[in-house]
Amino acid sequence: MNVLVTGGAGYIGSAVARVLVQEGHSVAVYDSLVTGHRAAVARDMRLFEGDTRDTSAVRAALQEHRAEAVVHLAAISQVGTSVLEPRAYFDNNVRGALSLLDAMLDLGVRDLVFSSTAAVYGEPDRCPILEDAPTRPVSPYGETKRMIEQVLARYGHAYGLRHTSLRYFNAAGALPDAGEDHRPETHLIPRLLLLAQGRGEPVTVFGTDYPTRDGTCVRDYIHVADLARAHTLALGALSAEGRVYNLGCGGGFTVGEVLAAARTVTGQPIPVAYGPRRDGDPAELVASSERITAELGWVPRHPGIEDILASAWDWMQRNPHGWQG
Repeated sequence: MNVLVTGGAGYIGSAVARVLVQEGHSVAVYDSLVTGHRAAVARDMRLFEGDTRDTSAVRAALQEHRAEAVVHLAAISQVGTSVLEPRAYFDNNVRGALSLLDAMLDLGVRDLVFSSTAAVYGEPDRCPILEDAPTRPVSPYGETKRMIEQVLARYGHAYGLRHTSLRYFNAAGALPDAGEDHRPETHLIPRLLLLAQGRGEPVTVFGTDYPTRDGTCVRDYIHVADLARAHTLALGALSAEGRVYNLGCGGGFTVGEVLAAARTVTGQPIPVAYGPRRDGDPAELVASSERITAELGWVPRHPGIEDILASAWDWMQRNPHGWQG
């Protein structure tokens, strides 16, 4: 298929685009490059630079690529920032998605894989989280993703839009030729690896008295290669009724386990500070992937935290300045 990947110059998007090509699809990237990197777009892919809120620009990209399907990852995604600047999140994420859908429907493109988030669940009643759990997002970021899922359901019914939404927590790791490079970096794993290189800002572990294996909270991490492969599988399982799939590693890892694995992989001590719990941080956030395993045959090929960290460390060692060379 001819597939347009929005946000394809970002961390997850660049991995998804590469795996789609490996699966035989013709891929073009649509990205504003506000947080994405031109160098993250593989040389054999066309890059359309633009904002998803610019409907005419999206329409032109769809036409030029003769797109038959879209994988929509373009969004701003920092939970904490969304609380401080909700206007920007609703404007970019929701208005951008509506603009994209307008362009698609105008041209008769009715196949969409939507990169959602497990943040739509908020603070769950039980873990692992199943897809039928209540959606009660506590951040504007999670709320924007839930709103888009609701729009997709309505558009499927009214216009025959065929769609699938993927909900996941923390993507990590790297492909051999595509890794994580945020400015500034806020994610735990790359921050620990930057410290191992003697760079980066200090890291604080918040809470050591949770009812978990080592007292630190449990979080779900998924290798970006496994995440990308799930997007390719979802592309072949679209319907107007829509489907929602969680993606996770299977059991989650404590912050302490992530830190220990980072020290093992890098051979560096990686000093961190310890602080009290933060308000609103649940002891455990882990998503069940049983549905996508049963229906699409997806299973993580890189479930171990050391495997995830090793791939990220390898990419960072070979690209010490990220995508800037």
